[in-house]
Amino acid sequence: MLNVGKIEEGFVLDHIKAGKSMDIYEHLQLGKLDCVVAIIKNAKSNKMGKKDILKVECDINTLDLDVLAFIDHNITVNVIKDGEIVSKKELVLPKMIKNVIRCKNPRCITSIEQELPHIFLLADEEKEIYRCKWCEEKGSAKNM
Repeated sequence: MLNVGKIEEGFVLDHIKAGKSMDIYEHLQLGKLDCVVAIIKNAKSNKMGKKDILKVECDINTLDLDVLAFIDHNITVNVIKDGEIVSKKELVLPKMIKNVIRCKNPRCITSIEQELPHIFLLADEEKEIYRCKWCEEKGSAKNM
């Protein structure tokens, strides 16, 4: 049995789809933070079969909940203080995401104007579809 110690202050991302923890690690830029990060891949789960877990020992305010919700809004975010879970944050699909995914349309203004941000707006919440603000090209977290 693998034993990963508890953290004193930070957050635990639970119920991550198996194999997605490294994507989350990169998109949240956790490698740039000076804090402890534990990545548990393919842990057994009664609910999901297999899941990934991320334990991060740093301030919860360093976490971009919009990016996390865009990647997978079903992830459980447990906030830890003094070694105990003090709250759980519920993730909701953001209405807008900026510079998380890139527009793939070669005719989009973002292809020509390199400094222009890649902004996607939530077009269909049920299907989790986003569209480029500039050209309406479809994008989603599934294509990341």
